[in-house]
Amino acid sequence: MSAPVIRLDNLTVSYNRHPAVHHLSGAFQPGSLTAIAGPNGAGKSTLLKAIMGELRPAEGRVEHRLQRADFGYLPQAADINRRFPISVLDTVLLGSWRSAGAFGSVAKQDGMRARAALRIVGLEGFEARHIGSLSAGQFQRVLFARLLLQDARVILLDEPFTAIDARTTRDLLDIIARWHGDGRTVIAVLHDFEQVRAHFPESLLLARRLIGWGPTQEVMSSANLLQARAMTGRWDEDAEACEPAA
Repeated sequence: MSAPVIRLDNLTVSYNRHPAVHHLSGAFQPGSLTAIAGPNGAGKSTLLKAIMGELRPAEGRVEHRLQRADFGYLPQAADINRRFPISVLDTVLLGSWRSAGAFGSVAKQDGMRARAALRIVGLEGFEARHIGSLSAGQFQRVLFARLLLQDARVILLDEPFTAIDARTTRDLLDIIARWHGDGRTVIAVLHDFEQVRAHFPESLLLARRLIGWGPTQEVMSSANLLQARAMTGRWDEDAEACEPAA
């Protein structure tokens, strides 16, 4: 088996000393397609931010040999300001920053690739539209087009299908399957367990602590889901920082 692309070693992440992810260890293999699932407040988005380096571990570490440009990251829709005056095409072209540089000019080839990405996500002809005029589903298609242009080795998606229509969800799941087929590592936070079972061969079931990590049909068992829900009922939002694992 190839060396893991990302390894978590006893990872604990806290907010104001209150732990959100406890002592998590495991590895994402190259080319894997993994859903991070669990109850609300289970630490799923926190884990993605820790992998991205946006949150520092309280304990343990995230290990990889990737550069920032190797990651493609799609945050939750609530974290994105759509009032910024920018067109659909220019939003997609932000995915070309790796080749253009922070202050570089956009090459003609990048413009062609951006338009091709918009065709793939079903938004041909939307290039000049302002992003604030789009529906939630259309805007999510734009963000997937930007990821297509970025051409990242590892793609992290935080609740990519929240508040979007069924057709858009199907189309974006097809793109995720395409990334997987290309050998990219894809990690997605999801709340729809049936969606996880149908489309993601690997799962990480989290309830602040690890419940299971491996093949989806084993991890997303009724017993594991009951355990995750039971742990949710025992959460203490005022708990002190956890002690190191024995």
